[in-house]
Order: sequence, then structure tokens, then C-alpha cells
Amino acid sequence: MKPKADKPGIKDVATRAGVSLGSVSRVINKVENVSPELRQRVLHAIAELDYRLNHAAQTLRSRSSRTIGCMFTDVTNPLYANLYRIYEERFRANGYMVLLANSLNNPEWELEILSMFQSRRMDGIIIAPGNERNASVLAAVQKIDLPAVILDRDMNVNQDLVLFDHAPAVQQAMEHLIDQGHREIALVISGTQTRPMLRRIEGYQAGFAARGLPARADLQVLLPASTAPAFDLVRELLQRPARPTALLTLGTSVLADVLNAIRAQGLRIPRDISVVSTGEPDFARSHQPRISSVTVDLDAAVRESTALLLARIREGRAAAPRRVVVPTIFTLRGSCGPAPATAPRTR
Repeated sequence: MKPKADKPGIKDVATRAGVSLGSVSRVINKVENVSPELRQRVLHAIAELDYRLNHAAQTLRSRSSRTIGCMFTDVTNPLYANLYRIYEERFRANGYMVLLANSLNNPEWELEILSMFQSRRMDGIIIAPGNERNASVLAAVQKIDLPAVILDRDMNVNQDLVLFDHAPAVQQAMEHLIDQGHREIALVISGTQTRPMLRRIEGYQAGFAARGLPARADLQVLLPASTAPAFDLVRELLQRPARPTALLTLGTSVLADVLNAIRAQGLRIPRDISVVSTGEPDFARSHQPRISSVTVDLDAAVRESTALLLARIREGRAAAPRRVVVPTIFTLRGSCGPAPATAPRTR
């Protein structure tokens, strides 16, 4: 039996390309200061030799896995799906692969995921825990020995933070609706105690306060999760004698339930009821009329958090934690109009 030939190594690639081992390493690790001509020679040699990088050995030698761990609560949420897509693109350009973990708001899963990220020697992590006030999760985040960025969570830990400034744009949307004559403005949101939900409620209440009006608890629908079914609850809300004339709702699958409930009641947007979405799923832009929205600048959020994490990977954890705030934007579209003159009023 003919013995199996040894697999080509990095030295073989360097010899075939006529370059140093360091040059091959820089190309493999996607370092930026490599000329296009040198990069092409190395890649051509890799292809000719059918060279396969031994990632496990490389990790042991360099103490770098070239991987970033990303933990979100629910990737069916369009916000997280879009964030992950942009993260993947940005980190790939810097030579990293992004591995996604979905915690589904389960604190035990979040602890397991954080432990897995640590044991697999991730170069860095970006996390948005669903249980930011859970003592065990909080302790695990504080103790994790990896460069980390916490995304849009109020966690008092020694890690870098990128926060979304939800309240001002929500307040702006509310003030616009009130100035259009709306008084019964409902809020359909998750009741989870996370920063995004609490700050949106804060903006909702601040909009009423800015116009000298009370925010009524009976107009606030609190769901068990940001992608929980909402059709029945919203339809019940719309069947009240003094029904809402406007709705501020989550831009997840909840928005689809809201639009279906409005249609089921025979109401028209914006003639009978106005709608604003916090977040913008793809179907909201093609809906007729287009849905007004409060959104985060996702490119800015990814740019800031990527820069923070890459800097932390280079510099280590000696520097003090950094905090960046990304604004949100209210975009007015066709789904908002004046309050209907014939709508029943409670005041």
C-alpha cells in the first residue's frame, strides 16, 4: 500500500509563492498591510497546493481563534438578524468569523453560552443578554475573561458598552401623534425588564408629559416577549368603545399581528388609526401605506461596537471601560395622519 503523502504546510506555501513565512501568515490572517501582488501570489500557491489551515494548531500557537462570539436573545427579531448580518460582514473583512448563539431569553442558556465562548477561546464577544438584571448572568458577564462589548443593556460591569438612545425618538413620535389630535395612543411592547423596552416606555410617557397629558396604563399592552403573539390582545384593544386612534408597536412579528388586527376590525390606516413601529422589518417598507418608524442607525451601531471590540482585542482589558451611545431616529411616513374626527373620546 502506497503511504499517504504528507499534507502541505505553511512552509510549502511560502516556498511555492517565493515569499517569507511571515508574508504567508499575514495573508492568511487578512492583515491589511499586504500588497495586492503579494496576496495574489500567496493565494495562488495555497490553491495550487490545496493547503488547509489547521485552525486548532494555529489557535494554540497564536492564542487566537479568529472567532467572535455573538449572543442575542432571539434572532427572529429583525433587529438582531440585521445586526448579525452586518457584524458578519465587518468582522470577516478583518479576518474573523462570527459565531451566533441564540439565548431565547433563557438565563440558564445565557450562562452556558458565556461559558462556551470562554472555553472555546473566542477572541472577543458581543452580547445582548435578555436577563440583564439576573444576578447569575450579571456575575458571569463581570467575570468573563474575554474582550467584550455589551450591546444595549444597562449592566454595571467592567466591560465596554454600546447603547441605543431609544427614548428621544419615541418621545418625538408621540409628540407628533398628539399634535395631530391623538389622545388614545396605545403602546404594544414586551414586558421584559430590558433596557430597550424600559427606555421605549420612558419615551412613550415623556411624550404625553411634554404635552401636559397623562400616560394611561390601560392603553399599554405588555407582551411576554418581543416576538410573542399579539393579534388577540390588539384586536380586543381595538374593540373597546373608546378605542385607540394610534398605536406605537414593536417592529417584530408583533407589527404584523397589529396590522392584521387593524384589518380584521375593518379599520384603515391612517384614516381610522395611525401606526408607528419601533424597528423596521422589511415588510414595513413595502406595506401600503409605508409604516412610520423609530429606528437605530444599525451601520453606526455595528461600526462603533466593532471598533471597540477590535481595539480591546489589540489592547487587552487594562484600559478603562468605554461607553458609546447611538441615537435613534423617528421617520414619518404615510401610516400617520390626523386623529379621526368621529373617533370616540374619553376626554
